[in-house]
Amino acid sequence: MSTMEGKKVPQVTFHTRQGDQWVDVTSSELFDNKTVVLFSLPGAFTPTCSSTHLPRYNELAAEFKALGVDDIICVSVNDTFVMNAWKADQDCANVTVLPDGNGEFTAGMEMLVDKNDLGFGKRSWRYSMLVKNGVVEKMFIEPNEPGDPFKVSDADTMIQYLKPDWKAKPSVSIFTKPSCPYCIKAKALLAEKGFAYEEIVLGRDASTTSVRAITGKTSVPQIFIGGQYIGGSDDLEKYFA
Repeated sequence: MSTMEGKKVPQVTFHTRQGDQWVDVTSSELFDNKTVVLFSLPGAFTPTCSSTHLPRYNELAAEFKALGVDDIICVSVNDTFVMNAWKADQDCANVTVLPDGNGEFTAGMEMLVDKNDLGFGKRSWRYSMLVKNGVVEKMFIEPNEPGDPFKVSDADTMIQYLKPDWKAKPSVSIFTKPSCPYCIKAKALLAEKGFAYEEIVLGRDASTTSVRAITGKTSVPQIFIGGQYIGGSDDLEKYFA
């Protein structure tokens, strides 16, 4: 594996499924005249990819956009049906998932590796890169260590490259239920203050039992910021005040 910094990205055609139709997308369409952050990982639905790698890029998408990034792309050597199902499962609307089913793009990036010991066949080594007008400006390649190292291709490392003095905002989780006016008010306030949040919807993601067990209350919203329990909508207003 070697860096592709200063070189053009591989010119390939990605066979994607959009709705009920096959749509071919080329490297030129994805990268020309754009600033793109791309990260690549061993496989959809795998543990680190699902729990950390993809969600964090999705969480920070608005901050990447504010720094001039036009698109965030996730590539994996999987077919388009698997990638689409993973995107839906992850609810990651802010990231474009790209199927490199034949490994052509990954091979062109010199990142194709054997994962035969896991029964995966050929897969991508984990890396991230900043691409400007089709040319790789910066790559963060995980160290050549056994297993699946995840040390430098994360979203925080990439955004700190773009803005060295960038500081991460605390993570936010909010318990809500559909059509709750206080929940809508709290989410609007979080958005106004520039805080991305994870929404846990009662009846879909959790139940009142979870809320009671964690907060001792059954009402919503219930909000946590950076590990600190804030409370409801009025408490959130006091927190920001």
